[in-house]
Amino acid sequence: MTATYATLSTVLVAIDISKHRHEVLISIPGKKRRRRLTITNTLEDFQRLATTLASYELPVRIGFEATGNYHRALAHHLGLAGFDLKLVSSVGLARTREALHNSWDKNDPKDAQVILHMLEIGAVQFFHDPLVTGKADIQELSKTHEIVSRSKTELWHRILTHYLPLYFPEAERFHRSSRTDWFLAFLEKYPTPHIIKAMDREAFVADAWHVVGRKVSKERMLSDIYDTAVESVGLPVHPDSDAVRMFRLVLAEGRSLIRQRDEIEARAVELLSDLPDYQLLTTIPGIGPINAMTILAEAGDLRRFRHHRQFLKFCGMDLATTQSGMFRGQSRISKYGNARLRRTLWMAGQTAVLKRTNSFRDKFERYISKDRHNAHLRRKAYTAIAAKMARTVHAVVKNGAPYRPFFEGVSPGGRTSLCSSRGGSSLTS
Repeated sequence: MTATYATLSTVLVAIDISKHRHEVLISIPGKKRRRRLTITNTLEDFQRLATTLASYELPVRIGFEATGNYHRALAHHLGLAGFDLKLVSSVGLARTREALHNSWDKNDPKDAQVILHMLEIGAVQFFHDPLVTGKADIQELSKTHEIVSRSKTELWHRILTHYLPLYFPEAERFHRSSRTDWFLAFLEKYPTPHIIKAMDREAFVADAWHVVGRKVSKERMLSDIYDTAVESVGLPVHPDSDAVRMFRLVLAEGRSLIRQRDEIEARAVELLSDLPDYQLLTTIPGIGPINAMTILAEAGDLRRFRHHRQFLKFCGMDLATTQSGMFRGQSRISKYGNARLRRTLWMAGQTAVLKRTNSFRDKFERYISKDRHNAHLRRKAYTAIAAKMARTVHAVVKNGAPYRPFFEGVSPGGRTSLCSSRGGSSLTS
């Protein structure tokens, strides 16, 4: 009833977004017949639609479903024109379409009708334009960092499963961290053990001294590499063969990806270091510059979530239970939310439990105390830690106070309690 009265004097506009053209359905107060428009993805049509909507001289509320990135340009132009923009959930749209039409069949005009119905009943969400809210640069840095990191991981797996088994299988044990460049630089210079065996030990140590970089006991490690190369079972390919050229080409690509990743991370720190929310987030165990950047890019202003349960639902970490009659299924996280944000919180939680002293590690240890080697129990514990991380992130930013590790205190009943000095019980529960 409230939603109906709220739309009596408002023009409702439903837009079904696609790559090249958009179907528009307009509901004008006092008119039963709805107006249909088809606009293309051009500036001229964007301006034509804005002029048409402004001609009604009434408040305009526009609803649309996020479709890739095709909605961003149209939404930005309509937002600049002063119209109220609302986002329609893809899952909600699909379920409502099935309920209204009793069919899974879909097409653009039908989707516009369903979007208009969801506008009328108020089943919509807020739309925040990243360009207007100042989050566009942060989002692009975050997404590009993920693309580069995934490409680096895929390339490294290719090296592990194809190139090293062929040419230098024993070299894998000398690799320690994917964040270092020295191992790829070493392989680029010495792609096969036969290149190393062509020199004596002293000549190899002197030649490779600056390639390995700053390492403790560098001479001993280089001697170990030389002994390993002498006994290697790698294929005896010629150093000037096309096979070795291709190996070096892949290694050069890997080094380039590492440089790109480091450049993005340095730029992220430079861009965000003065932001208060970034400074607050990085006080939480497990959240470094990249995790903080991803949270800010995907969640935006965390203060818009009045309660941490709203933020949990936004992340898809709210509990959902299947229930029918006397049957009640097991409660699980819904996973209907932002997947990148959920993955970031999961990874931050795993990092936090490895640190020495914090409330996350304490909760994890208490969770698995019954059976430390139970894989299912440990998985549930990590899920609980990820949810706790989400609550902590929300509390720290909303309260404007940095995270502080719990301290032990004695409760009035004489029992030792674990509590947090800032942020309330939600930070340690």
